[in-house]
Amino acid sequence: MYGLDLAVALSRRDGIEVMVANPRAVRRFAQALLERNKTDRIDGDVLQQFAARMPFQPWRAPSVNAMRLRAIARRLEALTVAMAAEKNHLHAASLSEETPEVIREDIQQSIARFQDSITRLTAAALAVIGSDELLKRRFDLATTVPGIAKKSAIRILGELAWLPDDMDARQWVALAGLDPRHHTSGTAIHKKPRLHKAGNRYLRGALYMPALAARRHNPTLNAFANRLITRGKTPMQALAALMRKLLVILHAILRKNQPFLLAQHP
Repeated sequence: MYGLDLAVALSRRDGIEVMVANPRAVRRFAQALLERNKTDRIDGDVLQQFAARMPFQPWRAPSVNAMRLRAIARRLEALTVAMAAEKNHLHAASLSEETPEVIREDIQQSIARFQDSITRLTAAALAVIGSDELLKRRFDLATTVPGIAKKSAIRILGELAWLPDDMDARQWVALAGLDPRHHTSGTAIHKKPRLHKAGNRYLRGALYMPALAARRHNPTLNAFANRLITRGKTPMQALAALMRKLLVILHAILRKNQPFLLAQHP
């Protein structure tokens, strides 16, 4: 959060261009410099050398509404995870005769508080979307995709609204960490491709439930997943492929500004 505040503040100053570097890239750069220590001074020197040697990629601050939406969406995700954990605690407590009733009551109250917060923040997210013409249009388009309901669309759009308009579908997939990573060397090493998982875990997580729903309710996408399993992919690999396909579909309908059509999906 502090880094975001700094980047936004600097981008609003005249005469200052801002680049937001990928932390993984900077860390790998430091390793390439054989820098084993980590102090504020060393970090500053590494960043200075990184900026001097790497191509400059200017960063533009997202709109205020995009920043608000992402903040609310990520809080919603955290609350949803916490509520799921409390529900698991309640289930375990209900099966234990040694758990005092006061504990079960407290967990139930905790779940109710989480639900109230989720309801309130969902309404706030929808209000932000409704006040922004671009976000509203993208939200309406996203929810035409089978499997993407309003809550999922809030989480997905909260991450996508930050992206530059000139990014293509492959870049979206890479940013989500859904691009397969290949490892081959000569004729001896041919490892099975695996997901990179080095991208935006929030976006990747937001696509998980829509992929499950699409598998159940979209015959075309379900057939796509079944074909992958028939070819030897595991169910989880097929689900990851569905997540990737949903992201490509979203890119297409948002770029074309057209709703999803079952017969014309990419």
